[in-house]
Amino acid sequence: MNWGEEAQARLSRIAACSTTAEGVSRLPFSGEHAAALDHIRGWMVRAGLTPEMTASGTLVGRSAKGEGPTLILGSHQDSVPHGGRYDGIMGVLLPCLALEKMQLDGRQPAVPVEVVAFADEEGVRFPTALIGPRALAGTLDPAALDLTDADGISIAEAMAGFGGSPDQLSTLQRRPEDVLGFVEVHIEQGPVLETEGLALGTVTGICGIERNAIVFTGETGHAGTMPMAGRKDALVAAADFISGINRLAKEQGEVRATVGTLSLAPGAVNAIPKRVELVLELRAVDDAQRLSMHDAARALAGQSSAAMGCGLSFERTYSQTAVLCDPRLQARVANAVSATQGGTGFDLPSGATHDASAMSDLCPVAMMFVRCRGGVSHRPDEFVTDADMALAVDALDHLLAGF
Repeated sequence: MNWGEEAQARLSRIAACSTTAEGVSRLPFSGEHAAALDHIRGWMVRAGLTPEMTASGTLVGRSAKGEGPTLILGSHQDSVPHGGRYDGIMGVLLPCLALEKMQLDGRQPAVPVEVVAFADEEGVRFPTALIGPRALAGTLDPAALDLTDADGISIAEAMAGFGGSPDQLSTLQRRPEDVLGFVEVHIEQGPVLETEGLALGTVTGICGIERNAIVFTGETGHAGTMPMAGRKDALVAAADFISGINRLAKEQGEVRATVGTLSLAPGAVNAIPKRVELVLELRAVDDAQRLSMHDAARALAGQSSAAMGCGLSFERTYSQTAVLCDPRLQARVANAVSATQGGTGFDLPSGATHDASAMSDLCPVAMMFVRCRGGVSHRPDEFVTDADMALAVDALDHLLAGF
């Protein structure tokens, strides 16, 4: 069987579990989620696994229990609105295909295996994410269950309506001694592997993230009668800051700095902006570098606001530390990648967060990246070739057989 073609066909079919025709739009605890789980159950059964949905809405496929702790593989089933057909879900399918391939060859994994399809990683429907892996790790804040979506439906209500049991989430927590580790296969979501001419790479770590709410406050006035000298233009202060932080991040080289949202008031064509609100996101695999850039950003914002005579508010609203992949588990993945890629391996960090970051609170984690065309992700034109997915299946086969 051509496992790359098979992967492409199955991903094409499950992509129809979407509220939109363009791209994939599949939110957690929705009808589309339920339809997707029907597909995934079939994948798991063909792989020799026994599927079961847990209290959190995670679908778990378990192999026949052997001796010793379990190796968990998988990723998430949900998508961003109008997203691609590979992000997350490919990391559920490819381990199933590797296990199916082993079955057809009359072989079994060297250790007990589970494949998981987590309900929510993207954090699109609710203002939180990673519910499934946090439940397994025992790090889920019960207060998060009260968070609501745009329609006022809480996570607890959505989960219960989906067949989950929000009052039973504490029972899902695993013991670290029962888990060998967690391996997640994911599209790279960037251009590095394509630039290197390689299909597969081994992830060294998952970036830390912080978000900062910044407000510049000036004074409004008539755009025609207020002289340029002496203006307290909040937008000019914000623009100076945005340009400066972009320059600093480029010079530093390892930190990603992004201002992705900005609003201003009064928002009239003939009025000087008196207030600008923006969010600065910083990402880096090295927390020390990220924190250093935070300090630089705070100082820069102070300079930009002072230069325009504006007030400043700078508040960190979200922070997630970086996660380094486990050296031994990472080495196993790297060996599998090298063995199936003509002896060539490649290590790279992840600039995006993943289910593995939450699973690291439970067990050792490692990740394998698969090349995506143009580095494109979270878009309908996200694409991975048959050949690259076939190589990933072979690498997983190698990993599972030799663990």
